[in-house]
Amino acid sequence: MFKSSRTRILLIATLFLVGLLFGASMHSPTDAAAVTNATYYNNAAHTTVVGQFGYDCCNNPVAWGVKTKYVVYGGCFTCVPPPR
Repeated sequence: MFKSSRTRILLIATLFLVGLLFGASMHSPTDAAAVTNATYYNNAAHTTVVGQFGYDCCNNPVAWGVKTKYVVYGGCFTCVPPPR
C-alpha cells in the first residue's frame, strides 16, 4: 500500500497530530472550572446555600461561606465583575 517506510511514518505522525488537536479542541476552560465549583447547603434537603467555592463564568474566584458535608459539585456561578 505504501511505497516507503518514510511515507508510512509521515502518515502515522499526521494522524497522531490530528487526533491530538481534536482532543485539545474538545476541552474548554469553562468545563474544567465547572467541575471544581462547589455549592454547600445547610442540610440534605438543600434548603439554604451556606457557601460557594470555585470560579464564576468569567473565571473570577468565588469563595464565601462555610463548607459542609451537603455539597453539590458543578455548574457555573453567576458572573460578577470584580471590585474596582
